[in-house]
Amino acid sequence: MSSRNIKLDSLFLDEGFGSLDEDALQTALDTLASLQGDGKLIGIISHVAALKERISTQIQVEPKSSGKSRLFGPGCSG
Repeated sequence: MSSRNIKLDSLFLDEGFGSLDEDALQTALDTLASLQGDGKLIGIISHVAALKERISTQIQVEPKSSGKSRLFGPGCSG
């Protein structure tokens, strides 16, 4: 992924999967896996339950009553 000598090594998708059918979702995940295999960092923010089963490394957000959130996952101190 590069354009005019600018190299992008990360991609973040926020809620980009909710309207996809199963085949389109699989195609999207295969494409993202290919990018990850090429050394790109892929971040996905989603409420789609099927993604939880298919993505092994996750950071989960737990809302707290104080209006703050707690993070769980690799690299999170809790």
